[in-house]
Amino acid sequence: MKTGFVTIFGRPNAGKSTLMNALMGEKLAIVSPKVQTTRHRIRGILTTDDYQIILSDTPGIIDPKYKLQEKMMMAVKSAMEDSDVAVLLVDANEELEEANQIFETLKLRVPSIVVINKIDKASKERIEEVYAFFGSKSYCKELIGISALKGSQLNELLQGILKYLPEGNPFFDGEEMTDLPTRFFVAEMVREKIFYLYKEEIPYHATVIITEFKEKSTLTKIVADIIVQRETQKVILLGEGGKMIKQLGTQARADIEAFLGRKVFLELFVKVRPKWRDNEFMLKEYGYY
Repeated sequence: MKTGFVTIFGRPNAGKSTLMNALMGEKLAIVSPKVQTTRHRIRGILTTDDYQIILSDTPGIIDPKYKLQEKMMMAVKSAMEDSDVAVLLVDANEELEEANQIFETLKLRVPSIVVINKIDKASKERIEEVYAFFGSKSYCKELIGISALKGSQLNELLQGILKYLPEGNPFFDGEEMTDLPTRFFVAEMVREKIFYLYKEEIPYHATVIITEFKEKSTLTKIVADIIVQRETQKVILLGEGGKMIKQLGTQARADIEAFLGRKVFLELFVKVRPKWRDNEFMLKEYGYY
């Protein structure tokens, strides 16, 4: 069978997580309209009788400004090192030369498929321009236009990926969909709601740690700490009379229950840890390594 590792690279907000979820047919990676939502390398395992594709969604490629972002870029570098095929995702309407510079900087040694996303939101002339631009690049083995959100042209992309994958034995059991623990996805679902409910710096200064995960006979009890950098951020997260944190808990619990397929008791606490994004020890403790 065809089997191998495929990594999705691109700038923030190109649609990497949406593409990952669309290919998997399951929501593994959280998404939001804000940039830099993804902080970890997230693997999805897509298995059929004919192939096993281990997909990696990676953080958007940026110039890191603090240690957390450095760890995010290390996740990108790690993904580069064990990829068999690279999917270079570009928004049809983004600045082409900036995307090209990032793709050239990767210096990939594996076949690269340039995937033009959001073609449903671009004019015919613009799509022709994008195709002509990337079609001339030496790293581009193949060029495919898709809409990750609408799920169009995904089969064409899969066939393109399979063309370059080696043959071999599967790396994972056919029933596995990811190599990450359930706790990780639960924390990410809480963090996703922070991106939707809070503005400005709050989502970027917050992380979520699961401190308790107990499966009882009738429900799953989950306790999570939301870590922020300043007391003022804690006040905003809580909201007047705890209104905002209740809304966050209600929305996150609904997603977690759908994910786990059972009732959930979710308890959230907000804790202040000054400058955690630049603290090596805290980053390791919080799962950024």
